[in-house]
Amino acid sequence: MSLSLGIVERLNRARGDLRMGVPVVLTEDGAGAVAVAVEALEPGRLADLRLLGEPVLAITARRAETLKARVYDDDLARIELPDAAGIEWLRAVADPADDLRLPMKGPLRALRGGGAGLARAALALAKSAHLLPAAVLVPVADPLRLAALHALTLLPLEEARAELSRGSPLHPVVSARVPMVASQAGRVHVFRPEDGGEEHYAIEIGRPDRGQPVLARLHSACFTGDVLGSLKCDCGPQLRSALARMGEEGAGVLLYLNQEGRGIGLANKMRAYSLQDQGFDTVEANHRLGFEDDERDFRIGAGILRQMGFAAVRLLTNNPAKIRMMEANGIRVTERVPLHVGRNEFNAAYLATKAAKSGHLA
Repeated sequence: MSLSLGIVERLNRARGDLRMGVPVVLTEDGAGAVAVAVEALEPGRLADLRLLGEPVLAITARRAETLKARVYDDDLARIELPDAAGIEWLRAVADPADDLRLPMKGPLRALRGGGAGLARAALALAKSAHLLPAAVLVPVADPLRLAALHALTLLPLEEARAELSRGSPLHPVVSARVPMVASQAGRVHVFRPEDGGEEHYAIEIGRPDRGQPVLARLHSACFTGDVLGSLKCDCGPQLRSALARMGEEGAGVLLYLNQEGRGIGLANKMRAYSLQDQGFDTVEANHRLGFEDDERDFRIGAGILRQMGFAAVRLLTNNPAKIRMMEANGIRVTERVPLHVGRNEFNAAYLATKAAKSGHLA
């Protein structure tokens, strides 16, 4: 038995470190860098990083497009930090909150040449920690010694890269009977990922036949819609309507996946809401923050269904991407069941954007 940490455990520790503003050390092919998320970076730590070498700011290509910065590395840009750049400058580049008030942040000098693998991994870690996708990296000559000297988490990308893109295996934790308004014959199953991420839930209505396509819904957590009754989206009405439909039919499975804000987390979702108040639609807001249209991982839902013994579903959805992901991950979709509820004057533009830009079906 070994008490040392495996790569999955070190990745989870690294995410926690980044959320606290603690640097992590990344290595690849003999090269190394200290990386820290801009959102949590403090002035004293930035000063310490400058003592190690020349810092570089990594941002996604989506954010670079907004800032009119050149992109030489396909999906990201590496920006040279001006000598006078401090925390306020870094956060202004990373966070679009003040883009309209302070549009001129440049000129931003993008670096080209050399590998971008360390920067790419730093951005992936920041995203998975639900932070703004922006990181400061400082190349270091002896990364192993530095990590040991300062007790920093060390991540060799040769080991970590596959885990960053792999869907973490899920394990059942517990299930219990929960009588609900939609159905007194309800049961909640809790699934926990190996990588220490958020738990996900399956709400089983009745006793669905595992040999037949089950009425199912993949529902991403929406604190504002599901709990607060927000009128900016249709999530709350969709959740309640899906459960009611399953209750009427006497059987079904609703997968409640903790992927708030299309996978960007609640804090970033609120940032996107603020941008929408400035006149940007939901997709434009995500892009200005540095995210893609949709950062969710629907493999999670397929994995839970397989573990529960289901091979085919009648899917309650308006989103063709969910159907494609189910089919690609071994769950046959025999029918798409439309779910059109919750339209109001506050979310009409949001729903129109989902149809026009995300392909949602009417």
